[in-house]
Amino acid sequence: MATSAETEKVLPQRRRAARAVWLAAGLLLVGVGFVGLFVPLLPTTDFLLLALPCFARSSPRLEVWLLDHPRFGPSLRAWRKNRAVPRHAKIMAALGMTLGYGLFLLHVQPGVPLALGLAAFLLFWTFWIARRPEPEGKPPA
Repeated sequence: MATSAETEKVLPQRRRAARAVWLAAGLLLVGVGFVGLFVPLLPTTDFLLLALPCFARSSPRLEVWLLDHPRFGPSLRAWRKNRAVPRHAKIMAALGMTLGYGLFLLHVQPGVPLALGLAAFLLFWTFWIARRPEPEGKPPA
């Protein structure tokens, strides 16, 4: 059985290791989000939204940096506050899913059950996104 002295040494090491893992995950997600700026259909904001809780657990300074970012900060804050999605993002998400589904049908030529299953899945998420509230005040750029 571990003594209290041994436990006192192990816990800070575990906390540091956990913070390092959260930090690495956050940085990886920001990196993938950055790639999404240049790759069509790869979402940027989604990966930044995933990076926020990672930074909240590892680096409050990076979390604040993301929330205060001039381009992405307003959307991230709106999501965090009200789970709000700007109208232009809803439209782009619907268009992206429609385009992706069309390309899937064209190139994969799936059977009817798979095509209908994927269509139902994408329709569900399209309606879910469309039903999110829109941010209050000035829409983010």
